[in-house]
Amino acid sequence: MPGHAQAAIAAYPELGVTGQPLEVWTQWGVNPNIFNPSEKTILFLQNVLTEVLELFPGKFIHVGGDEAIKDEWKASPEVQARIKELGLKDEREMQSYFTHRMDAFLAAKGRRLFGWDEILEGGLAPGATVMSWRGIEGGITAAKAGHDVVMSPTTNAYLDYAQSQDPGELPGIGGNLPLDVVYGFEPVPAALTAEEARHILGAQANIWTEYIASLGHIEYMAFPRLAAMAEVGWTAPGRKNYDDFVARILVHEQRLQSTGVNYRAIKRPPGKA
Repeated sequence: MPGHAQAAIAAYPELGVTGQPLEVWTQWGVNPNIFNPSEKTILFLQNVLTEVLELFPGKFIHVGGDEAIKDEWKASPEVQARIKELGLKDEREMQSYFTHRMDAFLAAKGRRLFGWDEILEGGLAPGATVMSWRGIEGGITAAKAGHDVVMSPTTNAYLDYAQSQDPGELPGIGGNLPLDVVYGFEPVPAALTAEEARHILGAQANIWTEYIASLGHIEYMAFPRLAAMAEVGWTAPGRKNYDDFVARILVHEQRLQSTGVNYRAIKRPPGKA
C-alpha cells in the first residue's frame, strides 16, 4: 500500500481514486491503480491490518510501499485538494503521510512497520524499517538516518533472476545472477560507520513467480543459491571462502537429490567426478 491495489479496488471501488469498477488484474507488472488516500481508505486498511495482527504475532508488519504510480493522484482534484489541506508539497509527501499513518497505527499496537525502500521518498515514518531492493543505496540512507534495514537488492538477492546466460537455462524475469555473485554479497556496506552498521538487521532473498509455473522451477531457482544467501547472513565476511563453499555444496547436492529437490547442479571443478 498504497500501490499494488487493484484487487482491493476491484472488490471495493470506493477505495480507488476514480471510484469506477475495475476487474481483477490478470497480468504482472507495475499497476497504475492506487488507493485513494482518504480517511475512509486509511480506516479500511487499518481494519485490514488489525486482522493481519491477529494472524501474525511477529514484531514486523510489511506494508509494501513499492511501485506506487501516482498518476491518478496527480490527475485527481480530490487528492490534490487533500494534499493542499494537509500542507504537503507533492504526491511523494502524500505517500509519506499515508505511510506515517500506518506507522503510528502499528506502533500503537506494539508492532513495527516494514516497507520497501520507496517509503524513503517524501520523508520516512519514525518507526519504519526499510527493505532495500533497488540496490543498497536506500538501505545506506535509512541506516545513516537511524532506521533499521534489511538488505535485499536485485543485484544479489533476487533468485527469480536467471542463473546464467546459457541458452538452456530455465526462464527468469531477467538479469544474470550466478551462484558466486549471491555468495559474494555483503549486506553491511563499507560506507556505514560501526554505529550505523548496527541498523543492518540482515539480508533477504526473494523469488517472485511471474515466470515460474511449478514447484520444481521454484526449487531450481532457489537451490543452491539459497544456501549461498544463508551463508551471507550467517558467516562473518572474513570467514567466507567461495571455493570451500562450492566443495561443501557438492556434498550437499547429495542431500538435495535424496529428498527429491530439483536443484541446479553446479559445474564440477576440473578432474572431479
